[in-house]
Amino acid sequence: MNYQTVRTNMVESQVRTNKVTDPALIEALSHVPREEFVPPALRGIAYVDEDLPLGDGRYLVEPMVLARLLQAAALQSTDRLLEIGCGTGYGVAIAAHLAAQVVGVESVSGQARRARELLASLKLTNAEIIEGPLAAGAPTRGPFNVILVTGAVAEIPQALCAQLADGGRLLAVVKRATGLGQATLVLRTGDTYSSRILFDAASPMLPEFEPRERFVF
Repeated sequence: MNYQTVRTNMVESQVRTNKVTDPALIEALSHVPREEFVPPALRGIAYVDEDLPLGDGRYLVEPMVLARLLQAAALQSTDRLLEIGCGTGYGVAIAAHLAAQVVGVESVSGQARRARELLASLKLTNAEIIEGPLAAGAPTRGPFNVILVTGAVAEIPQALCAQLADGGRLLAVVKRATGLGQATLVLRTGDTYSSRILFDAASPMLPEFEPRERFVF
């Protein structure tokens, strides 16, 4: 399979047609070998417009969703980005082409190890992977201009919002009890947080961020 050809097709048919126009983002998506970030058995379908299972509750999210979230982040070349639930590191690799420094947090040891191997093979020296609980983020590395949660959450943890720099942006797919996922942008201005819905997204729920059980009396 000519992966460069299918990579170009992904960009032209899935990304550009869904309002993604940022030249630097499109260049990164055209360059990073997505097929390397999935299990070998899935490489032939690495560029389909679906979420692909990586195992252990992690997914390579749909290209359009990742692209639109990153475009909404409005990354600058001087920004520091934190990715939560980075899996094998595809989002980290894309962001590393756009930001000054990227930190990925992953709680699954095998995924974190594979992410480190792939980032090293791509010579992305401005990116690192931290193994640890997702909801904790990376407080010792913050504050961050952008935080990206790769996967759906029932609600956005305040601990992550607190790691945003003033003027920082957090992006996540918030999935309510109805099951509908909505890509959401949170902005920090001083000690004030505001949010708005960007678009619908059917991203799988990250196991660590599933709804808490509530007792009814």
